[in-house]
Amino acid sequence: MKDNIFLLCDQIRETSYALHCHLRHGHVEKVYENGLSNRLRKQTLQVLQQHPLNVYDEDGSLLGEFFSDLFVEGRLIVELKACRALADEHLAQLLGYMRTSHIEHGMLINFGSPRIEIHKYVLSEL
Repeated sequence: MKDNIFLLCDQIRETSYALHCHLRHGHVEKVYENGLSNRLRKQTLQVLQQHPLNVYDEDGSLLGEFFSDLFVEGRLIVELKACRALADEHLAQLLGYMRTSHIEHGMLINFGSPRIEIHKYVLSEL
C-alpha cells in the first residue's frame, strides 16, 4: 500500500511538470488547479477540487474544516501555489492540514516560478 502512494505521487509530479511545460508560469492558481485536475482525471484518478476536510482536536473533537485544493484518491492532499517562491507559511499550511485532518501524505506544488517546485511530505508516528 505504501508503494502505491509513492507511485501516485510520481504520477502527479510527471503530470504537473507536463502542465507547467505547456502553460508555463504567470497564470492564477485556479488555472493550474483546473489543468492538473483535468489531466489527472483523464488518467482515471479520483480528484476532488476544493474538497472539505475536517479538522480535529487532539481529543478527536471536530473543530471545523478546510478546503484542500486537490484531494486525490481519497488519501493525498495536494496544495497548489502560483507565486514567485514557496514560503515557510505555505509548508506550515500543508502540514497543518495533514496533521489536523489525519491525512498522512501531502504534496506542495508551485507553478508560479519559471521552474516548477514540487515537494512531497509524509507525517508518521515515529
